[in-house]
Amino acid sequence: MRSSCSTAAEVQVFQVHGRLAGLGRVCFRYRRWVLGFWAVVLAVGVLIGGRVFEGSVAGTGGGGSESARGVAVVQAADPVQGTVTAVVDGAPVGSEGVKAAVQRASSEVAKLPGVVSVADTYSTGGQLSAGDGRASLVNVRIADGASAKQLKAVTDRLEQITADGAHTVVGGDPVLQQEVKDQTARDTRFGEIVTLPLTLIVMVLVFGGLAAAGLPGIGAVASVGGALLAMFGFSRIMDIDTSVLPIATVLGLGLSIDYALLMVNRFREERGLGATIAQAVERTSATAGRTVAFSGLTVAVALSGLFVFTSPVFRAVAAAGVSVVVIAVAAALTLVPALLGFMGRRIKAPSAPVPDEGFFSRTVRRVQRRAVPVMLACVTLLLAAGAPFLGSHFRISGADVLPKSFASRQVAEAVQERFPAQAPAPVQVVVEGTPQQAQHYADSVVASLPGVSGVRAVTPVSDGVQTVDVLVKGDPQGAEAKRVVGELREHRGGLETYVTGDAASLVDFQHELGSRGPWAVGLVAAGTLVLLFMMTGSVVLPVKALLMNVLSLGASLGALTLVFQHGYFSGLLGFTPTGGLETVIPVLVFAFAFGLSMDYEVFLLSRIKELHDQGHGCLRSVELGLQRSGRIITSAGLLMVIVFAGFAFGQMLMVKQMGIALAVAVAVDATLVRTLLVPATMSLFGRLNWWAPAPLRRLHRRIGLSEHVELPPLRPAELPAPRLPKEPGLVGTP
Repeated sequence: MRSSCSTAAEVQVFQVHGRLAGLGRVCFRYRRWVLGFWAVVLAVGVLIGGRVFEGSVAGTGGGGSESARGVAVVQAADPVQGTVTAVVDGAPVGSEGVKAAVQRASSEVAKLPGVVSVADTYSTGGQLSAGDGRASLVNVRIADGASAKQLKAVTDRLEQITADGAHTVVGGDPVLQQEVKDQTARDTRFGEIVTLPLTLIVMVLVFGGLAAAGLPGIGAVASVGGALLAMFGFSRIMDIDTSVLPIATVLGLGLSIDYALLMVNRFREERGLGATIAQAVERTSATAGRTVAFSGLTVAVALSGLFVFTSPVFRAVAAAGVSVVVIAVAAALTLVPALLGFMGRRIKAPSAPVPDEGFFSRTVRRVQRRAVPVMLACVTLLLAAGAPFLGSHFRISGADVLPKSFASRQVAEAVQERFPAQAPAPVQVVVEGTPQQAQHYADSVVASLPGVSGVRAVTPVSDGVQTVDVLVKGDPQGAEAKRVVGELREHRGGLETYVTGDAASLVDFQHELGSRGPWAVGLVAAGTLVLLFMMTGSVVLPVKALLMNVLSLGASLGALTLVFQHGYFSGLLGFTPTGGLETVIPVLVFAFAFGLSMDYEVFLLSRIKELHDQGHGCLRSVELGLQRSGRIITSAGLLMVIVFAGFAFGQMLMVKQMGIALAVAVAVDATLVRTLLVPATMSLFGRLNWWAPAPLRRLHRRIGLSEHVELPPLRPAELPAPRLPKEPGLVGTP
């Protein structure tokens, strides 16, 4: 029977050299300190990092675009947080009881802290009444910097307007922002509560034991605590969009589980080969640890492409995402070895090594015999799946990011349908000038443009700033509205103007995507090519990896279009289609899905290269590589799908879109691409897979990043074994 403890002599003989191996030894030796450190990180992250939702912003603007600058001019001239709107419905506006209740509420609300002004239909001569005379509005302007408590006091008082059978629903921008924050926090908690137990069940089935299955879960929880702490730090120095929080959380949760899964699986393999706990931890850090570090680097590179954009939401996602990846890698390389030191004896080692013959090896041989048809079938299927995205179009969502049951959405829809004169205009022009100049501009320039259906009265913001609301024909965010934006920016009437509104924001976003998107894609592609070359020494494999990632990414975006633009499965997922995709979603999906797809590419290529460097032929190294790593890649993919699907069943539309898109991307990549397309293409290329020009081969020999190390054989020590210590020993352990 093999002893679970190692002697100092055994460790001396079997010591593995390398920085990651050394890190594993240190974390194993000082595992109590490492565990204590991560316990503190988790506690602080939960206590302090959980407050990141309070400081988040529901929409962070468009950076330096014209629409964003126009909003900033208005905000500087009239610094208010927004307008709370109450819809008083269900009784005639002329009812004396309703009139008295509304006027009394308006008077009391005007005295509350944080309130700038109050307007109702009785103080505006009937301007805030519905056309049927059975509903009216109360508009309350909230001061900039008003607290959530002050906002709640306003909404609570307005909701008490119930005279003569009337009922009141309260919404508006401040209420919408608060509801988005609250629901995002609930969705994040829901996703974590649902996914962690399910992933634990799957890992029990994968490893056949609770100890091995629970370890990745512990690592994931600690990583989420660290991620919250990191995002809290970022929220102190930059605006963090509310939607960033669940996206970063789900990324950290998924990566942490994947990386810990890979480490535990390699630990079990080493134990099955006869290694002691200390040896297995060291060898795991030297092999799987390198794969984890390299994988994290590729994901971080993919997310770093978002820094190219000027939009604050993209930069916030990039900052939060990269920090989450770093924390997930750090947890895998430090916390997991420490936990293995505590739980290693309870982790069941396989009775025999992974056999060279099995489902994946047989699948690879079948694919290799029909490589061309399999490749063509996979490419055709992926192209067909991505085709719907070619007909997609973007939209800027407002209250429709929330379900219809939410008050802010009900108010927005009521204003749009019953109070069209009070609904936000699709295009608004901010004019720096006198009211007379703004009115002349509206009459002579704006009203004469084709596509303009009407111009509202000029609204003074301050002495030198006026706004002109422009109504357009057709879809407020359609082609005609965007054409009107372009015309207004070409013809400014000799004034300093800023064209804003949803249509203008959409035009600015598409311009930024067209001007900076290619640079972002180029940065990600170049970084990925360099990293994969440094790992493999080949220029063929990195190019193929990029092309296959694009195919799986296209399938994900195609599914996103079918579900959220065309409404397939909307009933099952519990949302109402808006007729388009949220503007930022395709960009975020590209960054996240590309990084995750490359994650699995690294998992597979690291094993294939290890076998190829050991002397196996091209076909045999692919066959053995997939046989030995296919199960763990498929398991990791299944766990990722569970994590993303858990978040897809939240209430926030943006979170749903990210969850579905990433779940589809991972499912396609971990099955169709890695199991069929990769073996087919590598079989077709044969020895060309490892080709590189002579100068690059020499460069790789000097600076290449080896993804594996030469491990010394496990054999009994020739030295006399000293007295066994109480715990597994390491080099230098007293």
